[in-house]
Amino acid sequence: MAYRRGPEQQPPRRIIRTQTAGNLGEAMMDSEVVPSSLVEIAPILRVANEVESSNPRVAYLCRFYAFEKAHRLDPTSSGRGVRQFKTALLQRLERDNEVTLAGRAKSDAREMQSFYQHYYRKYIQALQQAADKADRAQLTKAYQTAAVLFEVLKAVNLTESVEVADEILQAHTKVKEKTEIYVPYNILPLDPDSANQAIMRFSEIQVSVAALRNTRGLPWPKGYKKKVDQDILDWLQAMFGFQKDNVSNQREHLILLLANGHIRQGPKLDQQPKLDDRALTDVMKKLFKNYKKWCRYLGRKSSLWLPTIQQDVQQRKLLYMGLYLLIWGEAANLRFMPECLCYIYHHMAFELYGSLSGSVSPMTGENVKPTYGGEEEAFLKKVVTPIYETIAKEAERSKSGKSKHSQWRNYDDLNEYFWSADCFRLGWPMRADADFFHLPPKQSNYSNDEEKKPTTGRWMGKINFVEIRSFWHVFRSFYRMWSFYILSLQAMIIMSWNGSGELSSIFDGDVFKKVMSIFITAAILKLAQAILDVILGWKARKSMPFYVKLRYLLKVVSAAAWVIILPVTYAYSWKNPPGFAQTIRKWFGNSPSSSSLFILFVFIYLSPNILSALLFLFPFIRRFLEKSNNKIVVLMMWWSQPRLYVGRAMHESTLSLFKYTMFWVLLIMAKLAFSYYVEIKPLVVPTRAIMDVRITTYHWHEFFPQAKKNVGVVAALWAPIVIVYFMDTQIWYAIFSTIFGGLYGAFRRLGEIRTLELLRSRFRSLPGAFYGCLIPVEKNEKSKKGGLLATLSRKFDEIPSNKGNQPTKFAPLWNKIITSFRDEDLINNREMSLLLVPYWDDPDLDLTQWPPFLLASKIPIAVDMAKDINGKESKVNELKKRLQQDHYMQSAVHECYASFKNIINFLVQGEREKLVINDIFNKVDDLISNEKLMSELNMGALPDLYELFVKLIEYLLNHNKEDKDKVVILLLDMLEVVTKDIMDDPIPSLLDSTHGGSYGKHEGMTPLDQQHQFFGELNFPVPDTEAWKEKIRRLNLLLTVKESAMDVPSNIDAKRRISFFSNSLFMEMPPAPRVQNMLSFSVLTPYYQEDVLFSLKALEEPNEDAVSIIFYLQKIFPDEWKNFLERVDCTSEEELRRQEDLEEELRLWASYRGQTLTRTVRGMMYYRKALELQAFLDMAKEEDLKKGYKAAESNSEEHSKSERSLWSQCLALVDMKFTFVVSCQQYSIDKRAGHDRAKDILKLMMTYPSLRVAYIDEVEKTSKDKSKKTEEKVYYSALAKAALPKSIDSSDPVQNLDQAAEEHIRIRWLLMGQVKPYTHYCIEEANQCLDFLLQDIYRIKLPGPAILGEGKPENQNHAIIFTRGECLQTIDMNQDNYMEEAFKMRNLLEEFLKKHDGIRNPTILGLREHIFTGSVSSLAWFMSNQENSFVTIGQRLLANPLRVRFHYGHPDVFDRLFHLTRGGVSKASRVINLSEDIFAGINSTLREGSVTHHEYIQVGKGRDVGLNQISMFEAKIANGNGEQTLSRDIYRLGHRFDFFRMMSCYFTTVGFYFSTLLTVLTVYVFLYGRLYLVLSGLEKEMSSHPAIRDNKSLQVALASQSFVQIGFLMALPMIVEIGLEKGFRKALTDFIIMQLQLAPVFFTFSLGTKTHYYGRTLLHGGAEYRGTGRGFVVFHARFAENYRLYSRSHFVKGMELMILLLVYHIFGTSYKGTVAYVLITMSIWIMVGTWLFAPFLFNPSGFEWQKIVDDWTDWNKWISNRGGIGVSPEKSWESWWAKEQEHLRYSGKRGIIAEILLALRFFIYQYGLVYHLNITKSKSFLVYGVSWLVIFGILFVMKAVSVGRRRFSANFQLVFRLIKGLIFLTFFSILIILIVVPHMTFGDILVCFLAILPTGWGLLLIAQACKPLVVKAGIWKSVRTLARSYELVMGLILFIPVAFLAWFPFVSEFQTRMLFNQAFSRGLQISRILGGQRKDSSSNHKE
Repeated sequence: MAYRRGPEQQPPRRIIRTQTAGNLGEAMMDSEVVPSSLVEIAPILRVANEVESSNPRVAYLCRFYAFEKAHRLDPTSSGRGVRQFKTALLQRLERDNEVTLAGRAKSDAREMQSFYQHYYRKYIQALQQAADKADRAQLTKAYQTAAVLFEVLKAVNLTESVEVADEILQAHTKVKEKTEIYVPYNILPLDPDSANQAIMRFSEIQVSVAALRNTRGLPWPKGYKKKVDQDILDWLQAMFGFQKDNVSNQREHLILLLANGHIRQGPKLDQQPKLDDRALTDVMKKLFKNYKKWCRYLGRKSSLWLPTIQQDVQQRKLLYMGLYLLIWGEAANLRFMPECLCYIYHHMAFELYGSLSGSVSPMTGENVKPTYGGEEEAFLKKVVTPIYETIAKEAERSKSGKSKHSQWRNYDDLNEYFWSADCFRLGWPMRADADFFHLPPKQSNYSNDEEKKPTTGRWMGKINFVEIRSFWHVFRSFYRMWSFYILSLQAMIIMSWNGSGELSSIFDGDVFKKVMSIFITAAILKLAQAILDVILGWKARKSMPFYVKLRYLLKVVSAAAWVIILPVTYAYSWKNPPGFAQTIRKWFGNSPSSSSLFILFVFIYLSPNILSALLFLFPFIRRFLEKSNNKIVVLMMWWSQPRLYVGRAMHESTLSLFKYTMFWVLLIMAKLAFSYYVEIKPLVVPTRAIMDVRITTYHWHEFFPQAKKNVGVVAALWAPIVIVYFMDTQIWYAIFSTIFGGLYGAFRRLGEIRTLELLRSRFRSLPGAFYGCLIPVEKNEKSKKGGLLATLSRKFDEIPSNKGNQPTKFAPLWNKIITSFRDEDLINNREMSLLLVPYWDDPDLDLTQWPPFLLASKIPIAVDMAKDINGKESKVNELKKRLQQDHYMQSAVHECYASFKNIINFLVQGEREKLVINDIFNKVDDLISNEKLMSELNMGALPDLYELFVKLIEYLLNHNKEDKDKVVILLLDMLEVVTKDIMDDPIPSLLDSTHGGSYGKHEGMTPLDQQHQFFGELNFPVPDTEAWKEKIRRLNLLLTVKESAMDVPSNIDAKRRISFFSNSLFMEMPPAPRVQNMLSFSVLTPYYQEDVLFSLKALEEPNEDAVSIIFYLQKIFPDEWKNFLERVDCTSEEELRRQEDLEEELRLWASYRGQTLTRTVRGMMYYRKALELQAFLDMAKEEDLKKGYKAAESNSEEHSKSERSLWSQCLALVDMKFTFVVSCQQYSIDKRAGHDRAKDILKLMMTYPSLRVAYIDEVEKTSKDKSKKTEEKVYYSALAKAALPKSIDSSDPVQNLDQAAEEHIRIRWLLMGQVKPYTHYCIEEANQCLDFLLQDIYRIKLPGPAILGEGKPENQNHAIIFTRGECLQTIDMNQDNYMEEAFKMRNLLEEFLKKHDGIRNPTILGLREHIFTGSVSSLAWFMSNQENSFVTIGQRLLANPLRVRFHYGHPDVFDRLFHLTRGGVSKASRVINLSEDIFAGINSTLREGSVTHHEYIQVGKGRDVGLNQISMFEAKIANGNGEQTLSRDIYRLGHRFDFFRMMSCYFTTVGFYFSTLLTVLTVYVFLYGRLYLVLSGLEKEMSSHPAIRDNKSLQVALASQSFVQIGFLMALPMIVEIGLEKGFRKALTDFIIMQLQLAPVFFTFSLGTKTHYYGRTLLHGGAEYRGTGRGFVVFHARFAENYRLYSRSHFVKGMELMILLLVYHIFGTSYKGTVAYVLITMSIWIMVGTWLFAPFLFNPSGFEWQKIVDDWTDWNKWISNRGGIGVSPEKSWESWWAKEQEHLRYSGKRGIIAEILLALRFFIYQYGLVYHLNITKSKSFLVYGVSWLVIFGILFVMKAVSVGRRRFSANFQLVFRLIKGLIFLTFFSILIILIVVPHMTFGDILVCFLAILPTGWGLLLIAQACKPLVVKAGIWKSVRTLARSYELVMGLILFIPVAFLAWFPFVSEFQTRMLFNQAFSRGLQISRILGGQRKDSSSNHKE
């Protein structure tokens, strides 16, 4: 997401210059594009636009008044865009004046007066008297318009000296009163006129409002005019100077919190209409838990003093809560500093208490008053702004995060200032000279506010922790783990080196003593850690308390003491000391030996560890000790860990501890056993042998020829194995997490229903599961208990066929899911019909009606089987058996018979006929009950009856009156078939009827009117109701669908969703509460500038391959495209395009398949739709349920007019429970610029009226100082909603915006006394009305720009004040939701009320995700599988048993009150909090929170789909992990978790990336070790030695590396999770397909990305947010683009490994011809090939010849372009090269030194290879020196040519050419001489290249690191020229193989097939041909 825009980036211009050129016209006059400094005139221009159509002269006068007001606001036109705006407005006024003056009948004053009266009568009075006057939006707008008209009228009258009529003044007085009342509201309309609105009728809301309005006894400020209905918050505003809108916002917030708390408490016995004290106490406890903890920590008394009089307690509590929320609501960026807010609150609450208790100040002798109060915006200006400015200046010093972290204070530093009692030195009122406000001298000199912030104090520096770039942080943060591994390694080496090498040898005395030396190592490590703590914390020393400094000092001293004591006592424990011990004894004297002394000291040394181990076994004691503020306990704990506000009492329950301890004990045992027996022990014997070999001859100049024991060879052998030893725990973790995660998933019943077949088999239990999970348990019902048995088998009762009333609530829920599938085009109309259950409960059918897809084809089969019976007993038994076995066939037969009976009884009216029919049915019923039906009746004629019945149903479906006679004949035929063919016995009643025996008794002809026609009286056609239509349609389906519906639904996504949902209902989840009792929640989505809705142009615009997005989507989702065409009633795309009204539908269809805001909003608004239905089912009475939800929904418009209707109550209840806020940071800018994004967002608000948009509004205001022509920017946090008229149906997502604008225009014209048609309105007019449809609800002024740190968390932070409820779900812009999952939200929220670990309630609920972008390409599929395994099996294990799940930017649900008092839902410090989300989880854990994970609910998520996007995403994550490694949060977790939880934390966060780094490092260490052995000649000398020739340990180590390289860590959990959820056959198939689509290549490539960016971030910084985009990757990335992106991360490293392998291959001898050599080097060759060529392999059209030619041209252009200021890296190699080394400028000395040291490795090649040339016989060091002379000679020649070209090529071109020719001849001559005289070979030339190339690159790296020195020396241009040469060579090496493969057309086809699915591949081939034809035809046309 591209949220990240720091303060350094200026927003785009509001007024675009092109708009001001020439005739600007009406577009400029739209209120949307008014300059921000003239925002006050926007309402006037809006009214002008509104009234223009009815009275142009009034519109002119409004604009003229707006112009005058604009001139008053900015007389000098100094604001941005003001001059252009005024000019354009003046031009329009001149034009309009002429036109309107001609049509004017009276003076302007009279015109205005009459228009005002007309408007008042026709509009306001009409709306007031209208039936739907409850529509507040219309009335609010009307009053605002009237107020503006009066303002203009007054100005016009003043100009013409005309008095305003009394009638108008009276009208205006009413308008003014109503304007103040009718302010836009969010959820609760709190004005007196809205008391009858449904939400205000809830008693919970009423008692909360009444409690707030209890202002009895509050001392109002002197002179304050108190208004009616003012409440506690108004009093706080008057006393403390809060903003009005902040008060309104928090008033609603507090009322909803209290009301939701009150509603859940249940009815009290006294039944008084009073706010429940329990609800108040609950909310207060949550709000002030952190504040009280802070007070206790600092040893201060809380300021929450409650009165002794019980009546006043509730009021006082509300005052305290209101004060906190008002502080929080206006705190802006201070919300990231929770303890800073505690400090502010502490003082203000004390002042509040003083004001109420009437305390007298000892200083002034007067009553205590608020220090900062009284004035408007006093709190913002005097409290928030000074602290904000400090934050802003520190952020400015960070230079957009490029400065070192130690040079500026981030949010954490500033907040942690308030963790010490020293913070009270800040004072209240806050002292401007307090050290908190000081900046370093340099900064203070530049400060614009010097008088406010004196520079005399000192800068506090970092507080508690310093983030310093160093790999040592990995050791420091996880010191215990590294110590354990190092000591284990030492012990294993000692055991394998001494004795037999078996584990039992440890019991040998000498071996045991040697193993005991690990304690000496432990002491050394402890000393290293203590010193490291001092070094890395040095820059925080100024702010450190004395006791912390003392602890650091004592830690170093004690560690140093142990480093002396333990070795000495160890030396004296030996009788015959080995070498090391002997040396010590020589130093300290040869006293007698005593082993007991060493043991004693070891025991003393270990005593703190023993104590902590005991406390580890009893976590509740540890929790108590850490929480305690008792001084003795604090002193006891001081040594083990410094006292800190966070990170205390994090320990889990004993059961949790046991579970994760067992996990790690098993894992560590497996890891150590493997390391010992496979890696270390086999290496000992060969190592000993190598150390015994004596080597005298070397192939190079050996510096240490006398070195003993061949140390270099041993190091080369052991180094890769030691690195793998430290890394392979990650592999073991992958294995164990897969096993345990798989078992946990199986126990949680995942994947039990994974196919439609399994769903069918369990469908009878599904209604029971719905009732068990989704329908609240009534009070008289008992909910089922959980437990182990419930976990193993969760069964629900199957619904019997004859129980009709049970699934009443099942049908609306199930049908809502199915209709949502249809709306999303996942199923077609036929499938929907087959899946729906009847909406209307049929009282005549006492049976369960299953969906037709279960019953399809059952009736035709049953009829077919029945016709063959013919009295055969076997056939009868067969049919009976089938009916018994096939429950659904039985149900279908029962239902058809019952429906047949029901329809015939309804149709037939005649008494005689009814008698006959009843006789027939009674006889059949008797035969059924006696089980003789098939034997007694002739079933052979059943097909005839069946066909007649089908015809009857068709007539009923047609509903045509003319068909009545045909129906009569049809019924007679049916009667005849039944009586003549099926039944043998005659029907008595039929014999008595007219057509029976009486016929013919009387001779002669009976008159026609006396004739009795059988079936003459018919109820035909049947009633035209939805219930009847549904019944007949269903029956028709049951009778006519002959093919099986086994594959319904056919869409893969629909199958997945319906299967997962059904499966989830059988999983363990809390029972659903009633909607009114559920926890309320909000959803918050941060949005920056991504796509809201795809435009038609974007959809249809073809790329280079002539592939448009719409074409791409049609191929990727073919079935959904067909379903869409069917839904919009079109047969083809051409027909669709012809209908303009369907364009919007097309845009929506495409947008719902991309990663757009529209998709996210639709998904999240499913919560609301689900809650509406659930509220209806909760609140509906029996008769409402029988009518059905569909009836209530379809009559919603009528219901909504009555505020007391059930539907209105449902909607109001949902408003109380759910809010959705999208934080559109740039909305204001987009709106003013007229950007399509703003219009699309408004469309979303119109589609979903409850959607709220929060945005940052930036307004320019002219300086009050008239002498200065300056503009100051004012920033607001604003919340907006759509003002949708009630008459518009908001359910239609396409039409309602246009309808709303249309409705508004129609009303406007009609009320103006004119007629305007309802449709085909003018677009311009509609655009002018868009602003009419938008209402700002709140505008809260900010102290400055909101974005000071990372963009996304700052964006969330500004909007979080507008969220509501007790819970908050954070949703990213690339997420989706599903209707069926939304039904489970209230179950999920109940998890907050459970203690999952037995200790604490969860503070974050984790959810699983489905990655919906997997179908886009093979890469997207790999990525989605990888991500899917992480969000399921990975997080399942993290949450339980490991207890280290954090927050990963997924759709987690936060305990909102917990987090808003503890710093919010993310951290925002620039760069260090780049991965902002995980810090929210860590912060929650450190502050005693708990994070759980739940898999019965999921949301959708989009992921990156192209290699470049994926790489940028992985780079961002790796950068973020690099920063996490440096962070205080990870350090605190590493130190404050117990050992095993710390292990979990390491391997699931930064450890994963560090292990990845070690994986690549293993390859480097192995190859450089081999390079040393090969070039020195040691390998050749020892070639016969097994340690060199056949080293098993090394092979195992490199095999481990290969496992990681090919993505084993990713693949294993992936396969198990797919197997668990989709079956292991599917998992195996997927795995094979992934291998064929080159998944290992992708994983190997991403390994390089992670390694590069993680390592570089730790060394140099340079971490940044990388916007990956959300688009579809159907475009070809240019070669130059790939080169820019991967040059440093992959290509350079790939080239280095390739050279290493080449040198090894040329000079190595040991492995050639052996399998081991092939296997070991093959994996590295694969890595090289992958790193060099994967970007081209995964690049669409990467091997198409024409593209290759274009790429080459583009590459040449790019590499030869000169850089400079303003030239982007995309345009020039020079600019890119400069940017690529930018991180070195901010790296610091340590980073530069590290870079230089790393670059020295490139000189090894030259040193070794020059001695391997045939021409060098000597091993003298001079040979190496001469090689440097050659290099410098070459560089000198290159420089000379470069200088010559610059100076001589223009004037002395011939001379310059001669010189170049001479140089070439000289070079050629030297080469020939070398070949002839010393016999130089071609191999020597190749070796020279291999020697010189790395040296040159090393020199380049050093030159870049020392750039200032090189620039000063004047050779920077030469360095750049050399660099360009290298880039050219690398580009050629990469380009040639790609171009070669592009020659063969089949390569391109193979690549396309590999990357995309078959349909798209085929479509792409066709489109290329068409695209080629189009190009050809266009070129011919040009000719």
